[in-house]
Amino acid sequence: MSERNGLEARLEEVARQFDEIQADLARPEITSDPDSLRRLGREHRRLEPVATAYRQLREIRHELDGAREMRDAEADDELRAMARDEISRLEDEEARLLEALKVLLLPHDPADEGDVILEIRAGAGGEEAALFAAELLRMYTRYAQRHGWKADLMSLHETGIEGVKEAIVEIAGDGAYSRLKFEGGTHRVQRVPVTESSGRIHTSTATVVVLPEVEETEIEIDEEKDVRIDVKRSSGPGGQSVNTTDSAVRVTHLETGMVVEIQDEKSQHKNKAKALAVLRARLNEAERQRQREAQSAARRSMIGAGDRSDKIRTYNFPQDRVTDHRIGMDLSNLPRVLDGELDRLIDALITPDQADRLAALGEAEPAGSA
Repeated sequence: MSERNGLEARLEEVARQFDEIQADLARPEITSDPDSLRRLGREHRRLEPVATAYRQLREIRHELDGAREMRDAEADDELRAMARDEISRLEDEEARLLEALKVLLLPHDPADEGDVILEIRAGAGGEEAALFAAELLRMYTRYAQRHGWKADLMSLHETGIEGVKEAIVEIAGDGAYSRLKFEGGTHRVQRVPVTESSGRIHTSTATVVVLPEVEETEIEIDEEKDVRIDVKRSSGPGGQSVNTTDSAVRVTHLETGMVVEIQDEKSQHKNKAKALAVLRARLNEAERQRQREAQSAARRSMIGAGDRSDKIRTYNFPQDRVTDHRIGMDLSNLPRVLDGELDRLIDALITPDQADRLAALGEAEPAGSA
């Protein structure tokens, strides 16, 4: 089967699935079932851009057939020239839609539509790194708000000057992972710290880890066999009550040695639930990473060492500039970026990612295959 016929077959199948889901969403037994409604709604939103672009493609091709008939049948030179111009315009539009559809048909990562557990840790730079980590936490919280997503702080370990040693936040919203997954890595800041009396510019870092949240049914944890759960008295800021209840929970995964500790809630039960959610996300990401490395040895982990040389982005305060080193992109107006205006950076990262995946798909499916 030719590449063209293979693409057409996939588009026809997506259009059929989209129509079926649209019909299902109108059925009373679906509208009265929140879980089914949510699941089908997400699938409908995922397929709708493909179905819409394919419908446009068919309309363009119908117009092309008419313009070609006019070009071949008309005796009037002026009308034939008009038809040729129209054919040229429509062929350009057809080519654009075909390229867009190839991107839309790239293999779908189910995690893209789901929620995120985002971990931020201060790296090299002492208190200044902790202050920078606090700014990143605010940046992602503001970004979530701009998209209408919900940000829920799961764990926070602060320093004495309002810095953040470690923070774990859940960001819930459609498509959250598809955009935030590009934020994983080491972020570097260059500025004069508030604690610096000589005015020297310091370089500090913070690491960001982005994990797709996992449902309990996707990764099951047997609390009797798979983990050790320790309860202890909470410590740190939080008022008197947090220091008088044994509510902090530490969960240790026995097979891997992964440890998650949550103490933000006064309820031991809520802290345990949050700790298990974070553990499931980490276990899932470890398996996803293993699979990625098996598929491509060149794929490197997003979790760097947190040193100053291992960086994905630099926030340069003296020059009012943000640089993303993966794509060589510079943006000015640093305060706006730190206020959550990240879409220009993330959109610019999505484009080469799609190009890489298209290239990989081309290598896996030579032109003569379906």
